[in-house]
Amino acid sequence: MPVSSLFWVFLAFTFFGSSVAQKVTQYQPDVTSQVPNIVILNCRYETSWNVYTYWIFRYKQLLSGEMTYLIHQYSEDGNERDGHYAVNFQKAPKFISLTVSSLKLEHSGKYFCALWE
Repeated sequence: MPVSSLFWVFLAFTFFGSSVAQKVTQYQPDVTSQVPNIVILNCRYETSWNVYTYWIFRYKQLLSGEMTYLIHQYSEDGNERDGHYAVNFQKAPKFISLTVSSLKLEHSGKYFCALWE
């Protein structure tokens, strides 16, 4: 199978914000997919006990190390969609997934899920 037909996604995790109670976990191993299929990248998060609204951001780190913004989700809005990227946000179980559709080789990289209260 030629290398150009493979799609590699390397997952990592990160978190930032004002509270030590925040936690974002991406529990998937590396993902490989054929182009032009889809990939779903999951993460779970925790917020401070007194926080009811927040934002979740999705980023991709390029091979050069540069971080690029992909999409964000506000806790009080419906699921977001932007081009190849769509969010499935479930506030009660504190779960969010990112679907990358119509895969191309340029979608390869390390994906991050970040929380801001």
